[in-house]
Amino acid sequence: MAKRAKKRTSKKSSTRSTRSRQPQKTLSDLFLETLKDIYFAENKIIKTLPKMAKAANSKDLAAAFNKHLRETQGQVKRLDQIFKMLGKPARGKPCEAINGITDEGAEIMKDFKNAPALDAGLLAAAQAVEHYEISRYGTLRTWAEELGMQDAARLLQETLDEEEATDHTLSELATSVINLEAEEDYRAAA
Repeated sequence: MAKRAKKRTSKKSSTRSTRSRQPQKTLSDLFLETLKDIYFAENKIIKTLPKMAKAANSKDLAAAFNKHLRETQGQVKRLDQIFKMLGKPARGKPCEAINGITDEGAEIMKDFKNAPALDAGLLAAAQAVEHYEISRYGTLRTWAEELGMQDAARLLQETLDEEEATDHTLSELATSVINLEAEEDYRAAA
């Protein structure tokens, strides 16, 4: 039993010494990793928005998706600029959060195809994406400011403003048209 205890102690101390030899990650490292995350997310969104626009029954919702597609393409260009400022290649890393959110949207398109509630579900999925993006861009902008990267912070703020405006547009569509139509269809069927 004493031998086992010694082995455990040896493993722990060697693990600690290995950790202490690894370079410490900085806010700058975290900024770059999060930038890669949102770069992946935006490119995934560019692939997803046309499918959502095509699936939408409401012309207004389809138009909102198409408008945001054009904005998202511009947002990727801004991210490209930030990568260039950092002297790093513009490259994404898989983002499980956005994969999950877009998978939910795809599931809604499949499960609610031709159903009265389809547009309400699509809109909810789109807002989940917007809320994720708002969170990421707000964080990145703050970190850029703290790291003294004012040009990057300005670009990130431009994108954050667009994401917040899109979220507001989707909320307006939901409360003024989409949810009401889904509810009317529900009452008519009842």
